[in-house]
Amino acid sequence: MKKYFSSTILRAPYILWSALFIIIPLIIMAYFALTDANGTFCLANFSHLSRYKKAFMLSIIYALISTVITLLIAYPLAYFMTKCKPGAQRMLMILMMLPMWTNFLIRTYSWITILSNTGIINTLLTKLGIGPFQLINRPGTVILGMVYDFLPYMILPIYNVMSKIDFSLTEAAEDLGANRMRVITKVIFPLSLPGVVSGITMVFVPSVSTFYISQKLGGNKTMLIGDMIEYLFNLGPDYYNVASAISMVLMAIILVSMFIMNRFTDEESEGVVL
Repeated sequence: MKKYFSSTILRAPYILWSALFIIIPLIIMAYFALTDANGTFCLANFSHLSRYKKAFMLSIIYALISTVITLLIAYPLAYFMTKCKPGAQRMLMILMMLPMWTNFLIRTYSWITILSNTGIINTLLTKLGIGPFQLINRPGTVILGMVYDFLPYMILPIYNVMSKIDFSLTEAAEDLGANRMRVITKVIFPLSLPGVVSGITMVFVPSVSTFYISQKLGGNKTMLIGDMIEYLFNLGPDYYNVASAISMVLMAIILVSMFIMNRFTDEESEGVVL
């Protein structure tokens, strides 16, 4: 009884935190999504979602593209880090985490000074006589911002899993005649797949729901679903219901993607055990 009481006390702060900042906000969101302006239960708010299908599609496409790019960058970098000496690994980890110590808004806003018409790149190109170019307020710039901000979330889980791989397996594969590419595809990649799936989830989820990056780097030309939700909430209480309905659909998309990734990881893990 005493042990149970002690464990309950230890869990209390986490339960309180979850209730205040997760459960209660979700209940409020569900209430607004499933009621009208008078508080009457209805599903009419979801009938307006067809107006925002373009924002939904853009959010998913941008999130998929940025996730693929971060994976292509992060995987070889994580593999390179595992081949370095322990001291070099720690140094690379610090260098990778340094930007994360800076506020997210500042990191995103700094790209404006780099890519704007009077920014560092265009100033240099102008002096070389080959510029300036319109680099800001483009879809590619939004994807660049996503890749830059979320790249560490892809590197960390892949490196964490890959660093625990017994690389004597790769030596055995090479002794059996496998070339370097076959070793990577048939030995290293399957063993590092849980980290890859975790990284994909950690990048896709914030990418599909982001709004600040698209506002600052995409301008008014790029309206993602996160931007639409913020815009509707800023219009006032009359739009809270529709914005909450959109938020519920976005949350459902995120939960489905996480469920698929988790099932995929579980199946791969079972295959390794067998």
